[in-house]
Amino acid sequence: MSDDKKPIDPGQLTAFVIGENPLIIRPAPLEREWMHATHERFAYRCLPLNIANAHGWEILSPSGFTAGWNGLPGLAAVLIGADAGTTAPAVSHFGHGILTFHIPALFRTEPGYDLMVQAPINRPKDGIYGLSGVVETDWAPFSFTMNWVFTRPNVLLRFEKNEPICHIFPVRRGELEKITPYARPLSDDPVFKAEYEAWSASRNTFNADLKTPGSEAQAKKWQKIYLRGTTESGAVEAAEDHRTKLRLKPFRKVK
Repeated sequence: MSDDKKPIDPGQLTAFVIGENPLIIRPAPLEREWMHATHERFAYRCLPLNIANAHGWEILSPSGFTAGWNGLPGLAAVLIGADAGTTAPAVSHFGHGILTFHIPALFRTEPGYDLMVQAPINRPKDGIYGLSGVVETDWAPFSFTMNWVFTRPNVLLRFEKNEPICHIFPVRRGELEKITPYARPLSDDPVFKAEYEAWSASRNTFNADLKTPGSEAQAKKWQKIYLRGTTESGAVEAAEDHRTKLRLKPFRKVK
């Protein structure tokens, strides 16, 4: 039996495509246009931002269209104009300025895992906001929708062909309920406090030196302590499981 015809592994994330509808899905890329536009692309120096960007898979719009909302609550208040020769992948289903994408797939996760469904991460879109949902995809034979709510009326906006319209990733059910959160003064942990103060002093000095022409800080441009997974004191030389990038697998077509 070839790899492409092996039985579905229950540990996999599987998208069962409905009918002949196109499902365009990819590992979420690191790059963002607005990050490219920052001075010397400094936004990419933020490792937590980079990791979040690639934390899951993006579903793309199969065609481009224009949409707007006139401010009224009815279904007809959301106006959608498909590009020539295409059908818009979004509809007005709920009213109240909500734009709805019907995702053409049933997703299946392994037992005990839900699917986080949300707007593309760190991709702001003026005039509209993507709503989030958590779906129990380990048992439910139901499709779900990706919904965006207009943030103001009488503004026409575009969704381009192959523009990300949904971001997904599995999450283990019940993990958050197991966590007992505490709020404590930093002085309760002297070692942790000393590490923070060493980092804070170093950070302040570095930022001040950035303003000095020819300084070492200007040559370095930015500190890479977190990027390297270490601490200012050197107590942590290489944090266990520290990541500087994510490389998620693309969805494979199984026949």
